[in-house]
Amino acid sequence: MTEHALLGLASVVVLGITAQWMAWFVRIPSIFLLLLIGLAAGPLTGWLEPQALFGDLLFPAVSLAVAIILFEGGLSLQTVVLQDIGRVLRRLVTVGMLATWLIASTAAYVLLGLDPSMSALVGAMLVVSGPTVVGPLLRHVRPIGHLRSTLQWEGILIDPIGVLLAVLVFEVILIGELQAATTLIVKGMLIMVVAGSGLGYVSAKTVVWLIQRGLIPDYLHNAVTLMTVVVAFTGANLLYHEAGLFTVTVMGIVIANQKAIIVRHIIEFKETLTGLLISGLFILLSARLEVSHLTQLGGSSLVFLGVLILIARPAAVALSTWGSGLPWRERAFLAWVAPRGIVAAAMASIFALRLQAEGYAQADQLVPITFLVIIGCVVVYGLTTAPLARWLQVAQDNPQGVLFIGASPLSQALAQALQEEGIATCLADSNWSNIAAARLNGFTNTYYGNALTEDALDNIDIDGIGRVLALTPNDEANALAALHFAELFGRAEAYQLAPSTADSAMVPHLRGQFLFAEHTHYHELSRQIASGAVIKTTGLSEQFDYDAFQTYYQHAAQPLFVITSRDSLLIRMAQQPLSPIPGDRIVSLIPAEVLAVVTPGAVPAHPPAS
Repeated sequence: MTEHALLGLASVVVLGITAQWMAWFVRIPSIFLLLLIGLAAGPLTGWLEPQALFGDLLFPAVSLAVAIILFEGGLSLQTVVLQDIGRVLRRLVTVGMLATWLIASTAAYVLLGLDPSMSALVGAMLVVSGPTVVGPLLRHVRPIGHLRSTLQWEGILIDPIGVLLAVLVFEVILIGELQAATTLIVKGMLIMVVAGSGLGYVSAKTVVWLIQRGLIPDYLHNAVTLMTVVVAFTGANLLYHEAGLFTVTVMGIVIANQKAIIVRHIIEFKETLTGLLISGLFILLSARLEVSHLTQLGGSSLVFLGVLILIARPAAVALSTWGSGLPWRERAFLAWVAPRGIVAAAMASIFALRLQAEGYAQADQLVPITFLVIIGCVVVYGLTTAPLARWLQVAQDNPQGVLFIGASPLSQALAQALQEEGIATCLADSNWSNIAAARLNGFTNTYYGNALTEDALDNIDIDGIGRVLALTPNDEANALAALHFAELFGRAEAYQLAPSTADSAMVPHLRGQFLFAEHTHYHELSRQIASGAVIKTTGLSEQFDYDAFQTYYQHAAQPLFVITSRDSLLIRMAQQPLSPIPGDRIVSLIPAEVLAVVTPGAVPAHPPAS
């Protein structure tokens, strides 16, 4: 028995992480593979039996895992953006939610043949969205302006609010009379909003106060924070069913927006933990599905899915953005993004089990309908959102721009060369003289301040920016900057200069990728720029190829970037030399002594016009 349980737990971990790994490799939403593998391991093969594995602990464990996921989602929200998106956001989680509930409930009654009470419950469960599906979609699409913030906030706030709505509908079903349930509904809303938010605020402030005063050692910051999340969630749930989700969401938002302590390490830990929890939850919940229930779903279920995507979401967005002044392109994009995730799956599983115990005949339809909607939304939105965003011109399609950490003359020279070739740049520096000089030299996108602060990711204008280059004289600051912005751009697009001294060894996973040639550091590059070296762009052709370029500059030119014929930017790395071809443009550093002896005009500055 022990060996069977161990095998089951190991299967959940291995299958979940493997699914996410495979999804990354083939560039598809991970939730899709998680659901498919869960179905294969559960109802199709009988390999995994979650109920037998966990018993009565399954759904309490699911609820606690969802709470941690929502807490991590709250940590990603910055209140500074609410001044721009607050009005639309409030409508989306109130008017928009009610519109979605009404339309979804009506569609469930008409199309799926559910009775009114069960239809209302299905509609309530499907108003939620969630960070587990919205976040990866937004990272892939990278919408411009405040669309990203609006969808992030909605995806996180709608979950606890939607859960409360579903719980209230569930209680009405059990009581059987709406009039008798009115007091319960009002009481539940007051407890969630007042007690839930108050408990979340106090819990967050307690953690911050303890860390700020050094009462928690560094190695226990994450553990104590997690413990507090569990205590706050459990305490709120004891006050009212599922009020804990709202509590932990508020707790995450408060911790993320305070200024007393740095919480980056807590956020990183919760992101890792959330990835593990999401993998396990989707595997376990999809493994509980019954094949017979799935096969009973007919064409009316697909029509129901179509109503949610083509009618409910557009109507909710239309009502929420009426008179907001949002351009029609942005409203259209908002109307097309409403995937469902782990919260809907968890609610369906929990409610179905409890209603089946009460003898409700249609309770067994809750889970297959919900999972059909989840899978359908993932497929439809996953395949169409990015092309639609490009068509609507609201996405940063493969941004080639560069964020320079450090605005020294070296950074300005590199940025100037890239800007002249149509590559977007942004210069960030905490040294005012560097920023002032950059602005005097015509750089319009600059950021004055510490790029490593919590607010930098939200305040730096990254429209058109797809990578970061850390070019300060401080090797440790470069490494920190690369790690900091790897969260936004990915590790593959986070670069830094090599250390200035040979004994400054850096662990690979604690730094960015080393730029340019081996042992090319800040002081050497700055010395060359100060002595007259020039950052020059040279076009290659069939007549003047890369070998001819090197010969012309006496093999002394140091290639830094290559801009391909399709205007893609390639960056030279210490362990990965560039291989330019005709039609490419090379951005290189030409030493002053070489410039003094080469023949002026012998090499074209740009490739021939096509």
